[in-house]
Amino acid sequence: MTRTDVLSGAPSGLRDRAARYALLPLRLFLGVTFVYAGLDKLTDSAFLSATGVGSIGEMMRGVRDTSAIPALVDLALKAPVGFAVVLAAGELLVGLATLAGLLTRLAAAGGALIALSLWLTVSWAVTPYYYGNDLVYLVAWLPLVLAGAPYLSLDALAARRSEGSPSRWRLSRRTA
Repeated sequence: MTRTDVLSGAPSGLRDRAARYALLPLRLFLGVTFVYAGLDKLTDSAFLSATGVGSIGEMMRGVRDTSAIPALVDLALKAPVGFAVVLAAGELLVGLATLAGLLTRLAAAGGALIALSLWLTVSWAVTPYYYGNDLVYLVAWLPLVLAGAPYLSLDALAARRSEGSPSRWRLSRRTA
């Protein structure tokens, strides 16, 4: 017979399992989104240009005077194509590491830093503020910065190996 949680009415084992994997959908969403964003930028020849419609240069010049930190935009404008490649590669690496659960806290901190820099530059002037997605991404990365990826991740696999336990992705009969 399954014990039931008095407050929720759900079996406690199911409730515990749901709580254990609660960050997995967020991790998958952010990982896929950042991989897609990075690949989209790296394969868009218009974006990877210093000038022209849809270019990183035009976008940065367009937001320069309304950004919270114009000096950051000026820095990017010194080498807009190089900045675009670094941004796209960063998004791709953060996304892949997040999906794999590899150095998840560090990857999430990188994702938060990317989102913060885009919020302070590109979407700073968006009003009302909740229309700008960069602030939402910044906040979405914070739970992964704090908790990492304790399940279904390379981090969990490494932790299990360092404990001397059999390398199961923390999916034993007891914890799953």
